[in-house]
Amino acid sequence: MDNDEPLVLAITACPTGIAHTYLAAENLEAAAAELGIRLRVETHGSIGVEGTFSKSEIQEADAVLIAADTSIERSRFHAKRLLATGVDAAIKDPRGCLEKALSAPVASSETSQHDEAESSTVNGDSSGLKTVGITLYRALMSGVSHMVPFVVTGGLLLAIALSLGGQPTTEGLAIPEDSWWKVIEQVGTLAFSLMVPVLSAFIAQAIADRPGLAPGFITGLIAVNGELYGSETGTGFIGGIITGILAGYVALGIRKIPVNKYVAPIWPIIVIPILTTLIVGLLFIYIIGHPVAALFEALTRGLAGLDGGSAIILGAVIGAMIAFDMGGPFNKTAFLFGGGLIAAGNPHPMGMAAAAIAVPPLAVGVATLIRRHRFSQPERDSGIAALFMGCFGITEGAIPLAAARPLHVIPANVAGGAIAGALAGWWGVTDHVMHGGPIVAVLGAVDGVAWFFLALACGVAVNAGLIMLFVGREPTPSSSSSALISEDTVLLDVKFPDSTAAITAMVDSASHVGRINDPKAVVSAALERERKGSTAVGHGVAIPHARCAGVSAPVLVCARTTKPGVEWNTPDDSPARLLFLIAVPEGAGNQHLKILAKLAKALARRGLREEILNAENKTQIVRAIQKATHSDQVSPHAFA
Repeated sequence: MDNDEPLVLAITACPTGIAHTYLAAENLEAAAAELGIRLRVETHGSIGVEGTFSKSEIQEADAVLIAADTSIERSRFHAKRLLATGVDAAIKDPRGCLEKALSAPVASSETSQHDEAESSTVNGDSSGLKTVGITLYRALMSGVSHMVPFVVTGGLLLAIALSLGGQPTTEGLAIPEDSWWKVIEQVGTLAFSLMVPVLSAFIAQAIADRPGLAPGFITGLIAVNGELYGSETGTGFIGGIITGILAGYVALGIRKIPVNKYVAPIWPIIVIPILTTLIVGLLFIYIIGHPVAALFEALTRGLAGLDGGSAIILGAVIGAMIAFDMGGPFNKTAFLFGGGLIAAGNPHPMGMAAAAIAVPPLAVGVATLIRRHRFSQPERDSGIAALFMGCFGITEGAIPLAAARPLHVIPANVAGGAIAGALAGWWGVTDHVMHGGPIVAVLGAVDGVAWFFLALACGVAVNAGLIMLFVGREPTPSSSSSALISEDTVLLDVKFPDSTAAITAMVDSASHVGRINDPKAVVSAALERERKGSTAVGHGVAIPHARCAGVSAPVLVCARTTKPGVEWNTPDDSPARLLFLIAVPEGAGNQHLKILAKLAKALARRGLREEILNAENKTQIVRAIQKATHSDQVSPHAFA
């Protein structure tokens, strides 16, 4: 291809990252060939980012096209013509998108993720409040996920130092000042001291991109230094969340102020950080800090007075929250609550959380070991991994089985976590580091070790017992167990009154072969995806899809309808005759997504479509799809 032809860089991404991401890429590539445009595509799918642009490609590019319904970081495309649109536009009108990109305005020096979130209203989300809520949730999760490594590192270093260098005193274990282990304790303490500033910094960055990072970190430090606003304890993680949100939105507001082009280069790296730090820092010192600290201190005093029934109730609530979503918002809220009180001199809530944290993964492992015949091989494999993670206080180890069997596992987790937390509260277990599981007790960070392990054992026993009770039968064997698609998941020459009926029938087909354990939930998820935008892609093809906890194993269902097909809001106004339902568990791995990406690309070409339409039986359809995706030997172990 002649290098005089323009070069366009395209990014494609859809909310689920399964089908539309790759169909848009395929259509853009075909249109670029017709228009004589050099094209490079970077796909942001569920299997990760593929085809990442090099610096030389970005420098050479004449234009950038972002066809995405998700947040894409754009700062690397400074001074390039940039067009941002929805992924459906690239599927329906790839030629028009490429032509518009080549005449689009030049991108500014910085484009924030928040700007991208606002642009999503053009693609169908008109609720500004909903957009802000999603932004805040993602920002909080970003802050917590970046904070966790500091918490784990600091907590385990402190536990090791106390275990190996501590000496008994009237106030518990203490490390002598002249001991080498005192240095390890100080390193662990330093790691802990970064916890709240890192939380604040990455919340701010998620809202305002890089200009929010430094102000978020600095104001997070202000939040934990109570002497600046007349407090002995500071505001803990609550203050870090407040400063992170304030710094993010203040920085974002300053970014939107129009400035002269000569000032623009220094605006995000000097002006925004300084102004944001001063505004939020002084606001926190003189107005916000003291009331928040007073509330935090009152909460600490109240918790310090808990005993008996009150401690049991608090422990049950903390334990249930920890076990409910296994690393999600409820889990992290309870974890931060317990950890934030350690510095305030009350390690009891963290003792409750520390016992509950390990219950779900250990219980999953125990259940799959004792009743192996009731679980599939991938579930048994994930159970072994869960046992290991549970020992180190990693609640997420229970997620694979919970995603595959949510109605069986999640209620059992909540009950087991509540039992462990309540007993730990009743027996006065304390944890002096912000981490949990058997590892911290073994390393000496827990007071009341025997009671800790007894509470943990009771929680695991209840949790595992309920899982085994709920999972009361062996998994149904299926002829489709060795492949993503089989003859049992092919519907040949059927007639559907509408798209809802078609989706329902395909989901039922997958449930009959043991790949879906909650058909209603999967149908609901697929229809919700349709409401966000039609999954019909033209040429008589529709690819409804769902990522849902009601799916026990990845599955592909193919339905060939009778003429004229099903009305499906197709981009070319033709009924859909070839329907492909893609359903995957929430915790599924990457292998099946690669196969589905190949299928989406293959369906964009005429050959596979005609082969399926002309097939005489189900066997020929299965072979055609396996050939197109190279998946004839796919093992169920790939989807664990």
